[in-house]
Amino acid sequence: IIFVLFNEARKFFSVVSPSEFYLGREWQPLFAEPKFGALPLLLGTFQIAVGSALIALPIGLLIAVYLSEYASAKTRSIVKPALEILAGIPTVVYGFLGLTFVTPILKSWGLPLDTFNALSGAVVVGIMIIPLVTSLSEDAISAVPKATREAAYGLGASKAEVIGTVVLKSASSGIAASFILAISRAVGETMAVTLAAGAKPNFTLSPFEQVQTMTAYIAATVKGDVPYGSTGYQTLFAVGFTLFVITLALNLLSMKLVQRLKRHHG
Repeated sequence: IIFVLFNEARKFFSVVSPSEFYLGREWQPLFAEPKFGALPLLLGTFQIAVGSALIALPIGLLIAVYLSEYASAKTRSIVKPALEILAGIPTVVYGFLGLTFVTPILKSWGLPLDTFNALSGAVVVGIMIIPLVTSLSEDAISAVPKATREAAYGLGASKAEVIGTVVLKSASSGIAASFILAISRAVGETMAVTLAAGAKPNFTLSPFEQVQTMTAYIAATVKGDVPYGSTGYQTLFAVGFTLFVITLALNLLSMKLVQRLKRHHG
């Protein structure tokens, strides 16, 4: 699969220069006069990833700290299964909720949103990845040795000081890895952003407008009538190659951080 991806992407870049592809501002690959500037897709993906991270990372970390350091066994037995249920909801359901529930609520607040918009896409993807951030961050926090906490308490630190200056610092590599994996998950999300954010490749950073991500373009085009072997067909592989490189880099970085955490506590 990887060989096919690279080979088809190579064919595309032999026709369209990488500078045109990555820096061009117009994405119209299937038009009579095609334009292959993928920057609108990259910006759309960036908006969803960053917006969802701003929602999921702080909320997920706070829940992880609460479950690990404050919650009773009974509370954990309720909250953790609830998060697992949240993680198990199909992504198409999130996208439908973004379109029919989140967007109307945001519009009622006076925000000038399009029917499909990046903000709603970021909200639903952010909710989707909260369980991932919470689970991995809690594992990292729980891995901090009890003796480390007791030493801080012995020096007169309060519980909040122990958590803020000792526990979170010791678990920082694992927490950072959970953040990166969650962002990688947001980058690769397809159905939720297709339904909530739309399928129009706008060159914009406005969260109120419709955007198209790389995954949404692949999903929309792969089911269309694109001639096999054409440059338009090969855009699927060029976009897929770019997405592969981004997610691979994020996952390698997270693995490196996890290994660093294991060495620290090994």
